[in-house]
Amino acid sequence: MMCGAPSTTQPVTVEMQELMGAVRAQLEEKENQKYSVFKAMSFRSQPVAGINYFIKVDTGDENFLHLWVFKSLPHENKPLMLAAYQTNKSRHDELAYS
Repeated sequence: MMCGAPSTTQPVTVEMQELMGAVRAQLEEKENQKYSVFKAMSFRSQPVAGINYFIKVDTGDENFLHLWVFKSLPHENKPLMLAAYQTNKSRHDELAYS
């Protein structure tokens, strides 16, 4: 993977599913709702001054979200940040950000 170029879409890892727990509360606060289902389905990563993660999330009933999560460099000691998100996505929507 080149620096700055997003990876190809990958299946979710245990680490990625754990990361989801850290951003779920941020999303639920922004959307003012609780999700009974919140399962990462696939993701892309992009090395920057940290890592951008683009994650497709299943929220049940064939509803999906696309999340953009930023993980800072370890020495910065900052929490994960939900940078942006898109609602009303389907299982087949390409996981892409511009």
